[in-house]
Amino acid sequence: MQALLDVILPVFLVIGAGYGAVWRGWFSDSAVDGLMSFTQNFAIPCLLFRAIWTLEIGPDFDPFVLLSFYTGSVTGFFAGLLGARYFFNRDWEDAVAIGFCCLFANSVLIGLPITERAYGADALQANYVIVAFHSPFCYAIGITAMELVRARGTPSRQVPGKIARAMFKNALVIGITLGAIANITDLHIPGPISDALDMMIRAALPAALFGMGGVLFRYRPQGDSRVIAYICVVTLVLHPTITWTLGTVTNLSTASFRSAVLTAAMAPGINAYVFANMYGRAKRVAASAVLIATALSVLTVWVWLSLLP
Repeated sequence: MQALLDVILPVFLVIGAGYGAVWRGWFSDSAVDGLMSFTQNFAIPCLLFRAIWTLEIGPDFDPFVLLSFYTGSVTGFFAGLLGARYFFNRDWEDAVAIGFCCLFANSVLIGLPITERAYGADALQANYVIVAFHSPFCYAIGITAMELVRARGTPSRQVPGKIARAMFKNALVIGITLGAIANITDLHIPGPISDALDMMIRAALPAALFGMGGVLFRYRPQGDSRVIAYICVVTLVLHPTITWTLGTVTNLSTASFRSAVLTAAMAPGINAYVFANMYGRAKRVAASAVLIATALSVLTVWVWLSLLP
């Protein structure tokens, strides 16, 4: 438990600093918007570019890691989408944003350090494989679903073009795509450019968390408690349960099984809010779900750790 607190508490302190700064009037709403724009459009794409550019998938890679984890992700997305629409009477655009909250686990900011603390740095190979596909997979689903529901009344032949334009206008997807090209071509980047890239990367997560605190002050939960609780159940219980079941059925190795289940057990990542903010839908729900599910994950991740081999 202490190890989990050591990992999660600093995250909350940075979020709390942003919340307090906006609450006290030391950081304006426009500054929060600017900070989130910087992280969403520049710093985090740089982080994803480097992660994909330097990724090496070893010979022991087991594709059932991806099957186990992403089957749970997709199930979570449809549970969130249909639950938001039919249980909570949200419109389809809000429902897609809520589905994305149930789809996008915090695989990097909390998933990696918890796995490393629990099982050591050598246990992260399967985590890195999951992370490599995470953003492109989730954004492909989220953007496709959102563009489909927004395209009602649009001739069907125009829909694929709208989806493609939305995908490749997304800075995160661009960063991932460029990283994949750099990896495949074994691109060499000059030292000064690489150092500048690293400077941007170091700013990405703390700036995003601080900005997230300001966002949470702006979108405090008001009448959304049931849908937020629903997101917490889907992300913290349903997703890891499906991953556990499929990992057992496909006989994953112990190391891969641990990585897949722990990553699936993470709360929604900050990209859940980034996606909601992109489309201006369910922003308060997304911001609050990230915070509340992350707080609850201190307990739920401890349970999953106690159950894992």
